[in-house]
Amino acid sequence: MDLTAHWAGFAAISTFVIAYALVIAEEFTHLRKSVPVILGAGVIWTLVAFQYAGSGNHEVEHAVKEFLVEFGELFLFLLAAMTYVNAMSERKVFDALRAWLVQRGFSYRQLFWITGIISFFLSPIIDNLTTALVMCAVVLAVGQGNRQFIAIACINIVVAANAGGAFSPFGDITTLMVWQRGILDFWTFFALFVPSVVNYVIPAVVMSFAVDKAIPEVTASEEILMKRGAKRIMFLFACTIATAVSFHNFLHLPPFLGMMTGLAYLKIFGHYLNRTHIPTEYDRAGYGQAGDVQPFDSFREVARAEWDTLLFFFGVIMCVGGLGFIGYLEMAAQYMYIDLGPTIANSLVGILSAIVDNIPVMVAVLQMNPTMDVTQWLLVTLTAGVGGSMLSIGSAAGVALMGQARGLYTFFGHLKWMPVIAIGYAASIWVHLLWNSGYDGIMP
Repeated sequence: MDLTAHWAGFAAISTFVIAYALVIAEEFTHLRKSVPVILGAGVIWTLVAFQYAGSGNHEVEHAVKEFLVEFGELFLFLLAAMTYVNAMSERKVFDALRAWLVQRGFSYRQLFWITGIISFFLSPIIDNLTTALVMCAVVLAVGQGNRQFIAIACINIVVAANAGGAFSPFGDITTLMVWQRGILDFWTFFALFVPSVVNYVIPAVVMSFAVDKAIPEVTASEEILMKRGAKRIMFLFACTIATAVSFHNFLHLPPFLGMMTGLAYLKIFGHYLNRTHIPTEYDRAGYGQAGDVQPFDSFREVARAEWDTLLFFFGVIMCVGGLGFIGYLEMAAQYMYIDLGPTIANSLVGILSAIVDNIPVMVAVLQMNPTMDVTQWLLVTLTAGVGGSMLSIGSAAGVALMGQARGLYTFFGHLKWMPVIAIGYAASIWVHLLWNSGYDGIMP
């Protein structure tokens, strides 16, 4: 049934536009971003089902279940990853890193590069959003009173975190979706390392000249000891990632099953921490050594997962899936990947990502499923990951930092550096096409 020129199709498009406008306006309305897209998904599929009512087939029902499976795999994968990150945060791993950096006596320019480089290499492991939040805490701690440093360091962190997340299946939601779909092999993503470096280094070099070389004054000396079991949880997280990769590469099982198996590692170790917990008073001697004031609870860390983000993915996948079922994505694929060509189309994906966020854009590309070689699939993975750096609202990292450094890192402050970030974006595309042209990667 062709509904692309039907009133129901137009109503579905309008519903999605309104829902996503509310997502973009979250900072002003304070309405959680998951709410409008969940409601939009329900409205879109209701419009579709209404047109199919009485036809006697179950196409709509089967389509909804297919998209539910897609969301379920992403949901379980992210739930396990978020739980580990929350557990490391509760064990004060990130607080210890922040305290160590603050006390080293680095200059503002050194901190600019250190936080950027750490963001670039930490993002592929714990994702760009978490990395940006951790590094922003460092910048806010040492940059008190220096608004210019905080603003430009936050821009640097966003660019670095997004660039670092582009060459790893774990670095961004978009790369994770491509890997879970089985479009690219795990190791194939690392062909994007050099283009990602170019994407980060070019704007970072230019911005660094605007950073003062003075050494910040740290008013308080803060010593943070990681809680008992912190290092072992980091080791278990590495084992979990290895399990997910092994399940996918060697056993041809979905990666989420490996992540959930790894979540069991944490729960078993959490049970051990709980049973061997030795309550201590609020004294420095016992803190992080014999035990903690509050026993470790792995289920508490599950509860602290970003549920708004997880439900947002449900709404986006269902909304875009509904538009694809109607036929709009097929029309878009015809125009972008046949008429314009894959290179131009994939380059435009990054620009769209800066405006409407990379998640719905990548979901739409995966639903289109255009016929492309490895080089082009790597290109769209790169552009969707780093394109959002051009605007502060273009990525989850940027949106999160606007809240964390409110009034210091702003949309217009980021916009001032957009030209140099765009040069890095264009250069990374050029380097990728030059470096990975004819790349004989693995497409399962």
